[in-house]
Amino acid sequence: MILGASPDTVAAQAKFKAKYALPFSLLADADHALAEAYGVWKEKSMYGKTSMGVERTTFIIDPSGRIAHVFPKVKVDGHAAEVLERLG
Repeated sequence: MILGASPDTVAAQAKFKAKYALPFSLLADADHALAEAYGVWKEKSMYGKTSMGVERTTFIIDPSGRIAHVFPKVKVDGHAAEVLERLG
């Protein structure tokens, strides 16, 4: 099963899913409780300005519910292939 999550609202998630025809569920984490629990709600810096946000990360969770692998600081290009290779 594939799930995506971000601190966007349910409405924003629905719009994003429709726009890109995503074949998996998206979780709205508007209060970023999930991101905090997984340790990916972090201070970020852009153009000298700091703010809090999600560090894009992929987690592979095994059938027993344990984290089997973490891909931190994900870059979109080539990431799907990297995950599929790991699942191999």
